[in-house]
Amino acid sequence: MNTVPQHPVHRVFSSTGLLVLSVLLASPRLAAATGGPATNANAKTVKVTLSEWKVQLSPDKIPVGPVEFEVSNTGSIPHALEVEGRGLERKTAQIQPGATATLQLDLPAGRYEAYCPVGKGSHKMLGMLDHLTVGDAQRSASSHEESRGGVRYAESGAAMEHEMAMEPESDEKDEYGAGAKRMNVTGGGPVIQILPGPFPFADSAAAVIRNRPPDQQADLTHKAQMGPYSNNVATISGDISLVAIDHGATGDSVAGIARFTAKDGARWIVVMDRVQTKDIPFNPRFGGVIMGLFYHGASGVHTPLVPTIRSSLALWAFAHLYKNDQLVSDNAMVHIMLLSRTRRTSDWALDCWDCSDRPVEELQLQVTPAPNTAPFDSPGGFLFVNWEKSGGRSASL
Repeated sequence: MNTVPQHPVHRVFSSTGLLVLSVLLASPRLAAATGGPATNANAKTVKVTLSEWKVQLSPDKIPVGPVEFEVSNTGSIPHALEVEGRGLERKTAQIQPGATATLQLDLPAGRYEAYCPVGKGSHKMLGMLDHLTVGDAQRSASSHEESRGGVRYAESGAAMEHEMAMEPESDEKDEYGAGAKRMNVTGGGPVIQILPGPFPFADSAAAVIRNRPPDQQADLTHKAQMGPYSNNVATISGDISLVAIDHGATGDSVAGIARFTAKDGARWIVVMDRVQTKDIPFNPRFGGVIMGLFYHGASGVHTPLVPTIRSSLALWAFAHLYKNDQLVSDNAMVHIMLLSRTRRTSDWALDCWDCSDRPVEELQLQVTPAPNTAPFDSPGGFLFVNWEKSGGRSASL
């Protein structure tokens, strides 16, 4: 245990020290900006609740002057609060689930963002953003309109009977008034199959796993020892193409097809035609289509058994799965990411715990059985294939 050395308090101050001390005591605004408390006994209290994936302020409009943010993390993963605006940018330390923190500031009139800075902005992108109005500043829109969430509990689309054409009207708008986004993705370059094996960054993941509930710790520890994110890889052949449409909070859609021949010679076809609404048995859960996100690894979003990455596309879908031309399932669960490169080009081993600064060119396809169904007849009971030189074309609709 480290200890802080104790030094005697000197009773004699220089005239310069007294001047600096008197200025700090006379200026609560300066004291707050440099980390000291808001000393005004009439400081306004704003209660802040952090959860997956939102920030709630009560109240969200206060008078000019000292304010104390009382922050509670009611979520299931670590969060923090950052307040930004008018040249000010201050935040709490990371707050564990069930814990609280305070942040004391002295705010002039204006509009301020209050958001979670965890995960290189991924928590903010997922909807953890609200706004605080101080003084006479005018609201331009409601905080819920301004802080549109990125997390998609998307409604499942109707089955397309294996048809891949999706052509919504060009003026179609999502519920927030913004145009929907479309991305066409094609896999390219070497194709590799990832087989069960130990996670090469188990020590790095362990620190994240320790903060999860006990049942998740056991599951993640098992997957770290023999799971789907390993350096046990094989070069195979195959192709993939898909169209994904992000409408916002609901109504996402996906259509695509992947074909590949696995290491054991089995021929697989994956026909995607419906989005998932909830794909992962552990929180946080995602569904539908999300474009542009930092997550995984140490980002505090999703499983730590993947390096931290930057993705231009992530989607969760249901698919019709065929093995050697025989139907295996009409409800196979699919997760696809077009993400920053995680693997070496020499032997396709994972070579970074934080890969968020790499080029976005790796396309991952994961196919797993639906809950309460038998594992696939494949190593580990799942399918995990990468196209290592892929790309996507995106456009607003």
